[in-house]
Amino acid sequence: MDRDTRGLAEQRSIPISALEHHAYCPRQAALIHVDGYFESNVDTVRGDLAHAAVDRGGAGQDRRGQRVWHSLPVWSQMLGLHGVCDTVQFDRDGPKPVEHKSGGYRPGGPADLQVAAQVLCLREMFGAPVPYGIVFSGRDRKRHDVMVDEDLEARVRETAELVRALLEGDRLPEPVNDKRCRRCSLQPGCLPEAPPAALTSLFVPKPEAEWND
Repeated sequence: MDRDTRGLAEQRSIPISALEHHAYCPRQAALIHVDGYFESNVDTVRGDLAHAAVDRGGAGQDRRGQRVWHSLPVWSQMLGLHGVCDTVQFDRDGPKPVEHKSGGYRPGGPADLQVAAQVLCLREMFGAPVPYGIVFSGRDRKRHDVMVDEDLEARVRETAELVRALLEGDRLPEPVNDKRCRRCSLQPGCLPEAPPAALTSLFVPKPEAEWND
C-alpha cells in the first residue's frame, strides 16, 4: 500500500448529514455528532413523517415511471464520507440523488451541500458523470436542481475537513444565539442565550470550601 492509499485508508469517514448540520451551525454539528445529543420538535417530527415514504428502501418507480432506489447507502473513499440517499433516480443520463426536505428551500443553503456530497459519492461509486442532484422541498412541493460545479465541490471538501477536525477535537463551538436558534430543536441543551463564561463554569470545579466548625 503506497503512502497516498494508506492516507485514504486511515482517514476518518464522516456522515454526510454532518456537513449539513455544520453548514447550518457548527455547534449543532458538535452536539449531534460528538455529544450524541438530539431533541425532537414539530419540525423534526414533520421531517420524519416526510421521510417515511422513502425510508423503506429498495428499488421501485416514481410517479413519472422512472426507476428509483430508496435509502441507497453511498460513500466516498477519496473524501472520507458516507451516508444514505433518500432516493436515487436512474435515467438515461445516469444516477441522480434526490434529498427530501419537509420545509422550504434556500439556494446555496445547507441542503445544497448535503446533496452535493451525495453527487460526489455517486460519481466515485458509479464512475459516471453525475452533474447535479435534486432537493425536493415539501413546503412548495417542488424539485430544485443543484448543479455540482467546482466551487460547490470545493465547499464540500472544505466543510468535510472542518467537520473532521471538529469530531477529533475537544472543544464545543461557541453558540451563535441568532435567528437560527429559534426553530432549532437542540436549543434546550445548547443554551445559546447563556454567556460563554456561565457555560464554562458548569465544568470547572469550585475551590474547596472552608468550614468554620
